[in-house]
Amino acid sequence: MKKLAKIACLTCMILMLVPIHASAGTKGKQSSRFDWNPVIDAIIEVESEGKADAVDKSGKSCGIMQITPILVEECNRILELKNNGKRYTMKDRFSVRKSKEMFLLYQSFYNPKNNVEQAIRSWNGGMGYTKRGTQKYFEKVMSKMK
Repeated sequence: MKKLAKIACLTCMILMLVPIHASAGTKGKQSSRFDWNPVIDAIIEVESEGKADAVDKSGKSCGIMQITPILVEECNRILELKNNGKRYTMKDRFSVRKSKEMFLLYQSFYNPKNNVEQAIRSWNGGMGYTKRGTQKYFEKVMSKMK
């Protein structure tokens, strides 16, 4: 009987530890504690000098972070993949809060390891960016972060 009680007690202890072990593994997942604010603030300074109503010469990139229609569509595709009913509109590019949300959503999907260089370069050149093609932009953003 003592042996059975010991086995039951040991089993309960093991089962109690399983959820702790399972939740501790965040390898490859984005940390919700990563602070993107310095990167976002630097991008805003480079893209629009802080002007939420900014529009580029072509009229395609708008708002404080100069968001394109392609990025809005991609954010909506990511939301759909995540079974999230939320959707962004072209008008949302002029909202500071929603622009930042789109940046964070894009990074959480394509940059789960929170690589700052990748975040900056992909914001300028998309996920198919080249270092050469994004070098000047990267340097500008980095200079605003220091």
